[in-house]
Amino acid sequence: MRAALWLLAAAVGLYLALCLLMFAQQRRLLYYPQLTRAEPAGTDFALDRGDAVLRGWIANPGAPDPVLYFGGNAERVEDNREAFAAWLPERSVYLPAHRGYGASDGAPGEAALYADALALYDFVRARHPGQRIAVVGRSLGSSVAAYLAARRPVDRLALVTPFDSLGAVAAGHYPWLPVRLLLRERYETAAHLRGYRGPLLVLRAGRDEVVPPARTDALLAGLGGDVEVVAIDTAGHNDLHAHPGYGQALARFLR
Repeated sequence: MRAALWLLAAAVGLYLALCLLMFAQQRRLLYYPQLTRAEPAGTDFALDRGDAVLRGWIANPGAPDPVLYFGGNAERVEDNREAFAAWLPERSVYLPAHRGYGASDGAPGEAALYADALALYDFVRARHPGQRIAVVGRSLGSSVAAYLAARRPVDRLALVTPFDSLGAVAAGHYPWLPVRLLLRERYETAAHLRGYRGPLLVLRAGRDEVVPPARTDALLAGLGGDVEVVAIDTAGHNDLHAHPGYGQALARFLR
């Protein structure tokens, strides 16, 4: 009996230690900026936020009616320049790197990325007074885009492989951990979208291995109004952009 109690206590101790480790290392598990680093000299714009300088690229610089794109985790947003230039030849497309990503300074975090999004919108608005601004967000960037769209005038919003909340996604990947209690970064996309009433496009991948289909379904279930959903059944989370239907859907919606 005593040996069984010791084994149980050891197992509980190991589980608690693992929970503490996951709690302490969650940002390293969530953010992957090291895969995206770029030289500042090659960027097209910079925005000084005081504690960090955000940098990015522009497709079709000088064109009107800008589109503001927030990329996914581990995404090199500058790789989208040529595609966006072809899809939207009559619009400029701003491709900022999240703080800590690409050529931007600082370290990523939910509150900081949300605040940066508002500042980037205001920066673009000042450069394009009186013009329409559309917003696109992919994966992690979909939550940033939803947060922004609920707080600034956005002409239309496109979300690529979005999820309802990070806690729900993480719970699906780590069902043996109390992730909702451990997470400090929440990214409650569904809650943010309740503050947006404009046209919305949702692009989803049929073979998404990162955002489970149930999490996009839950997001869609809570939406009303003008929502278009485009599903590319043969695409995965990371190769959705390579399918012709992806660019066609974005071009049609944003033109």
